[in-house]
Amino acid sequence: MILQQALRRELAYTAGAVFLVMLTFMLTSLVIRILGMAASGKASPNDVLMLIGLATIGYLSILLSATLFISTLIVLTRWYKDSEMVVWFSAGISLRELVKPVLQFAAPFIVLALLLGMFAWPWANQQSALFRDRFEQRGVMSMIAAGRFIEPAKANYVLFIEGIDADMKHARNVFVANSEADKIGVALAHQGKFETMPNGDRLVVMENGRRYSGMPGQIDYRIVEFERYAVKVDNKAPESEAKLPPKSRDTIELIRNPTRENLGELIWRISLPILAFNFVMIAIPLAYVNPRLGRYTPLVFAVLIYLTYSNLINLTQSWVRSGAIPFWLAWWPIHLAVFLGALLLFRYRQNRSLGGWRAVFGLRRRDAAATGGRA
Repeated sequence: MILQQALRRELAYTAGAVFLVMLTFMLTSLVIRILGMAASGKASPNDVLMLIGLATIGYLSILLSATLFISTLIVLTRWYKDSEMVVWFSAGISLRELVKPVLQFAAPFIVLALLLGMFAWPWANQQSALFRDRFEQRGVMSMIAAGRFIEPAKANYVLFIEGIDADMKHARNVFVANSEADKIGVALAHQGKFETMPNGDRLVVMENGRRYSGMPGQIDYRIVEFERYAVKVDNKAPESEAKLPPKSRDTIELIRNPTRENLGELIWRISLPILAFNFVMIAIPLAYVNPRLGRYTPLVFAVLIYLTYSNLINLTQSWVRSGAIPFWLAWWPIHLAVFLGALLLFRYRQNRSLGGWRAVFGLRRRDAAATGGRA
């Protein structure tokens, strides 16, 4: 049918453009956020590209739902604005007949949102958590390099080693500076070595050196010569990994272990494909625009609907996690209410010339019956 082909073609072109624009904005925000984490020492600079890719995979399901919603609105709004919808309606096409081609176009998006939400979202979060945990648990020994200043995130000293042998056993020209109680201490030694304690701690031992300590701006510095001066640079590695948060757990694990936190996360994953479907159903009647008025009015309502809908789902998640409402009573009422609202909006658009909302609820018919059918 000409209508279906034209509609699917324009939806495809528009969805591609909308997806690229939204992906660009999302990548820009992710780059800024993850580079900020790397600059503040919360992530490894070597893992920045991997973390950006994983975050992009995790948010693809949300991005697809938003793309589907916006592209459907843009195409149908343009048809109304350019009076193409008037032509289709004059040819005997009703608003209901738009549902089939739009849903046929939206079906791959809904399936992808389901698969990404159930499998890609937890996998990406799990890998990102592992990268962050590995970076946080890394030892200072892994950062030590010849000619490089090392300042561990959870320590109050700066370490510099001019030269290190290939076996990481001996060091040359070692410098350590630390601050305690408004005093600064600086230790220097021409040579040192790396030692491992029986409990697993790693030390840098400076030999035959000198240490200076005192308060900046004053001349009462203390100079001490030493034979051995040790600095602990690594603790014993943890024996077990930290427990993954619910958003990083597999969907099967959430079902097998139905705790309140797991059920709250499961609500979000179930909601992603339903969210995409309801957005399509809302977009078709919402796209109506008066050619004499602004064409972007439906987009304003679309933003409000999107924010309200997603925030209600997040609120439901919080209620399930806190135990305020059970899972079986939490996951479906919001989606059902949105779907019924879409159906009412459909009926309103179809009966707009017959009395608007009065026709939706059958009030005009009852009024006519009460007056004996007189206008």
